[in-house]
Amino acid sequence: MKRLVLMAALAATPALAQDADIGRAHYHAHCATCHGLEGRGDGPMAGVLLIKPVNLTELSAQNGGTFPLERVVKRIDGRDPLVSHGSPMPVYGDYFEGSFDVPMKAPTGQPVLTSQPVVDLVAYLREIQRLE
Repeated sequence: MKRLVLMAALAATPALAQDADIGRAHYHAHCATCHGLEGRGDGPMAGVLLIKPVNLTELSAQNGGTFPLERVVKRIDGRDPLVSHGSPMPVYGDYFEGSFDVPMKAPTGQPVLTSQPVVDLVAYLREIQRLE
């Protein structure tokens, strides 16, 4: 029942406010140190990490041309933590965790709830995907 109410709310929700410019600012403040200014996994900390940061510009290409929204959201907001980070990802996880009250529609049509900073960051990550 809860799922049906959530799906109805998502369908009735006007276009989700996503701001890639705010997402870019979040990225530069919280992610670029490891993933690099352009998201290629070549940030200044990359050389000292045991597990190299992912090239974030290739997320769609490595997922059959579809942006892996649910996986990315859950990695950022800490619901799918990465052992390589040694803590919730990112280490600024408390900033991105917040309340999960903003719905995003996954490619399957299912809603994924997260926080507004994650919505904006994902909007930016979608913009930097390489087209192949």
